[in-house]
Amino acid sequence: MFGYLLLLFTLVPLIELALLIQIGQYIGTLNTVLLVIVTGVCGAYLARAQGFILIRDIRRELDQGIMPAERMLEGVIVLASGVVLLTPGILTDILGFLGLIPVTRQVLKRWLKYRFRGMLEKRQDARFTGFREF
Repeated sequence: MFGYLLLLFTLVPLIELALLIQIGQYIGTLNTVLLVIVTGVCGAYLARAQGFILIRDIRRELDQGIMPAERMLEGVIVLASGVVLLTPGILTDILGFLGLIPVTRQVLKRWLKYRFRGMLEKRQDARFTGFREF
């Protein structure tokens, strides 16, 4: 886990910096800065809009007596995508936008569920006994 975090916080910013320098050489410094600002603003707007849609869907499912687990997982993806979009960079912006598009969000949600299931199956001592009523 430490190795992944080390890579995440060192390698990703270096790649982002190199990409921004390359893009700056092609389109200019001012245009590169504007690109970063525009993607951040558009990303925040899209994350907000998708978040409101998910909140509406969660309320609708709760009103019908359905546990909105799927929608909650999508909400986590939208939140993470919004945070990633606020960080300057090209790769992070692409990742963030992919999390905000409903079609690609479904693919990401399936992958996350697969990963969560795998992590739970590895834990032999983990048991879910339910909630106690008071």
